[in-house]
Amino acid sequence: MKREVKPTKSNRSAVGYCNPPEYTRFKKGQSGNPKGRPKGTLNMATVLERTLREKLIITENGKRKTVTKLEAAVSQLTDKAISGELSALQLLSKLVRSAEEREVQAPVPTSALDEIDQQVVLGIMKRFENSRKENPAKEVQAKKEGQPNETDTRAE
Repeated sequence: MKREVKPTKSNRSAVGYCNPPEYTRFKKGQSGNPKGRPKGTLNMATVLERTLREKLIITENGKRKTVTKLEAAVSQLTDKAISGELSALQLLSKLVRSAEEREVQAPVPTSALDEIDQQVVLGIMKRFENSRKENPAKEVQAKKEGQPNETDTRAE
Protein backbone atom coordinates (compact mmCIF):
# COMPACT_ATOMS: atom_id res chain seq x y z
CA MET A 1 0.00 0.00 0.00
CA LYS A 2 1.05 3.53 -0.71
CA ARG A 3 1.56 5.89 2.16
CA GLU A 4 -0.03 9.30 2.00
CA VAL A 5 2.50 12.02 2.34
CA LYS A 6 1.24 15.06 4.18
CA PRO A 7 2.19 18.27 2.45
CA THR A 8 5.06 20.03 4.08
CA LYS A 9 6.63 23.32 3.16
CA SER A 10 9.18 21.60 0.95
CA ASN A 11 6.73 19.49 -1.17
CA ARG A 12 3.66 21.76 -0.96
CA SER A 13 4.36 23.35 -4.32
CA ALA A 14 4.81 19.98 -6.06
CA VAL A 15 2.44 19.59 -8.99
CA GLY A 16 1.11 16.24 -10.12
CA TYR A 17 -1.70 13.73 -9.66
CA CYS A 18 -4.28 15.06 -7.16
CA ASN A 19 -2.13 18.14 -6.67
CA PRO A 20 -2.98 20.83 -9.25
CA PRO A 21 -1.02 24.07 -9.46
CA GLU A 22 -2.10 26.54 -6.79
CA TYR A 23 -3.13 29.25 -9.27
CA THR A 24 -5.74 26.88 -10.84
CA ARG A 25 -7.30 25.81 -7.53
CA PHE A 26 -10.56 27.28 -6.29
CA LYS A 27 -10.13 30.19 -3.94
CA LYS A 28 -11.38 29.64 -0.37
CA GLY A 29 -15.10 30.39 -0.08
CA GLN A 30 -15.58 30.47 -3.86
CA SER A 31 -17.75 27.95 -5.69
CA GLY A 32 -16.52 26.03 -8.70
CA ASN A 33 -19.74 26.91 -10.52
CA PRO A 34 -20.66 30.39 -9.27
CA LYS A 35 -23.48 31.10 -11.69
CA GLY A 36 -24.93 27.59 -11.55
CA ARG A 37 -27.60 26.39 -13.91
CA PRO A 38 -29.45 29.37 -15.37
CA LYS A 39 -33.01 29.81 -14.14
CA GLY A 40 -35.62 28.75 -16.62
CA THR A 41 -33.57 26.08 -18.33
CA LEU A 42 -35.47 22.83 -18.51
CA ASN A 43 -34.18 19.35 -17.91
CA MET A 44 -34.83 16.52 -20.35
CA ALA A 45 -37.72 15.02 -18.35
CA THR A 46 -39.63 18.31 -18.35
CA VAL A 47 -39.13 18.89 -22.08
CA LEU A 48 -40.20 15.31 -22.86
CA GLU A 49 -43.28 15.56 -20.65
CA ARG A 50 -44.38 18.86 -22.22
CA THR A 51 -43.83 17.54 -25.74
CA LEU A 52 -45.78 14.34 -25.14
CA ARG A 53 -48.71 16.27 -23.64
CA GLU A 54 -49.15 18.48 -26.73
CA LYS A 55 -52.39 17.92 -28.62
CA LEU A 56 -52.70 16.62 -32.17
CA ILE A 57 -55.67 16.40 -34.49
CA ILE A 58 -55.85 13.03 -36.19
CA THR A 59 -58.35 11.45 -38.54
CA GLU A 60 -59.50 8.03 -37.40
CA ASN A 61 -62.21 6.14 -39.32
CA GLY A 62 -63.11 9.34 -41.19
CA LYS A 63 -63.59 11.38 -37.99
CA ARG A 64 -61.31 14.10 -36.66
CA LYS A 65 -60.13 13.43 -33.14
CA THR A 66 -57.90 15.40 -30.73
CA VAL A 67 -55.35 13.29 -28.85
CA THR A 68 -52.01 13.85 -27.16
CA LYS A 69 -48.76 13.02 -28.93
CA LEU A 70 -48.20 10.22 -26.42
CA GLU A 71 -51.56 8.63 -27.27
CA ALA A 72 -50.83 8.93 -30.99
CA ALA A 73 -47.38 7.35 -30.58
CA VAL A 74 -48.75 4.44 -28.55
CA SER A 75 -51.50 3.97 -31.10
CA GLN A 76 -48.99 3.84 -33.97
CA LEU A 77 -46.76 1.47 -32.03
CA THR A 78 -49.72 -0.82 -31.38
CA ASP A 79 -50.70 -0.74 -35.06
CA LYS A 80 -47.18 -1.68 -36.14
CA ALA A 81 -47.04 -4.48 -33.56
CA ILE A 82 -50.37 -5.84 -34.82
CA SER A 83 -49.14 -5.76 -38.42
CA GLY A 84 -46.30 -8.06 -37.40
CA GLU A 85 -43.29 -5.77 -37.00
CA LEU A 86 -41.12 -7.64 -34.50
CA SER A 87 -39.28 -4.64 -33.04
CA ALA A 88 -42.56 -2.82 -32.40
CA LEU A 89 -44.00 -5.92 -30.74
CA GLN A 90 -40.97 -6.24 -28.45
CA LEU A 91 -41.06 -2.56 -27.49
CA LEU A 92 -44.80 -2.70 -26.83
CA SER A 93 -44.43 -5.75 -24.59
CA LYS A 94 -41.68 -3.98 -22.60
CA LEU A 95 -43.91 -0.92 -22.15
CA VAL A 96 -46.82 -3.08 -20.98
CA ARG A 97 -44.58 -4.94 -18.52
CA SER A 98 -43.16 -1.73 -17.05
CA ALA A 99 -46.64 -0.22 -16.72
CA GLU A 100 -47.88 -3.32 -14.91
CA GLU A 101 -44.86 -3.25 -12.58
CA ARG A 102 -45.60 0.37 -11.66
CA GLU A 103 -49.17 -0.61 -10.79
CA VAL A 104 -47.96 -3.41 -8.54
CA GLN A 105 -45.37 -1.17 -6.85
CA ALA A 106 -47.98 1.42 -5.88
CA PRO A 107 -47.91 1.97 -2.11
CA VAL A 108 -50.48 -0.15 -0.33
CA PRO A 109 -52.03 1.46 2.74
CA THR A 110 -51.11 -0.31 5.94
CA SER A 111 -53.78 -1.94 8.07
CA ALA A 112 -52.65 0.08 11.12
CA LEU A 113 -53.45 3.29 9.25
CA ASP A 114 -56.85 1.94 8.28
CA GLU A 115 -57.63 1.05 11.90
CA ILE A 116 -56.64 4.52 13.07
CA ASP A 117 -58.80 6.12 10.38
CA GLN A 118 -61.74 3.96 11.41
CA GLN A 119 -61.31 4.97 15.06
CA VAL A 120 -61.27 8.65 14.10
CA VAL A 121 -64.41 8.31 11.98
CA LEU A 122 -66.20 6.39 14.75
CA GLY A 123 -65.25 9.09 17.27
CA ILE A 124 -66.62 11.80 14.99
CA MET A 125 -69.85 9.86 14.45
CA LYS A 126 -70.32 9.37 18.21
CA ARG A 127 -69.84 13.08 18.87
CA PHE A 128 -72.29 13.91 16.10
CA GLU A 129 -74.93 11.53 17.50
CA ASN A 130 -74.41 12.83 21.05
CA SER A 131 -74.86 16.44 19.93
CA ARG A 132 -78.10 15.48 18.14
CA LYS A 133 -79.42 13.69 21.25
CA GLU A 134 -78.65 16.70 23.45
CA ASN A 135 -80.31 19.30 21.19
CA PRO A 136 -83.27 17.71 19.35
CA ALA A 137 -85.55 20.67 20.07
CA LYS A 138 -83.16 23.17 18.49
CA GLU A 139 -82.87 21.01 15.40
CA VAL A 140 -86.64 20.77 14.89
CA GLN A 141 -87.12 24.48 15.54
CA ALA A 142 -84.33 25.41 13.13
CA LYS A 143 -85.84 23.22 10.40
CA LYS A 144 -89.22 24.92 10.85
CA GLU A 145 -87.64 28.38 10.61
CA GLY A 146 -85.35 27.37 7.73
CA GLN A 147 -82.21 28.32 9.67
CA PRO A 148 -79.23 26.00 9.89
CA ASN A 149 -77.98 25.03 13.32
CA GLU A 150 -74.60 23.76 14.47
CA THR A 151 -75.58 20.10 13.85
CA ASP A 152 -76.89 20.75 10.35
CA THR A 153 -74.26 19.41 7.93
CA ARG A 154 -75.78 20.70 4.71
CA ALA A 155 -73.70 23.26 2.82
CA GLU A 156 -75.77 26.35 2.16
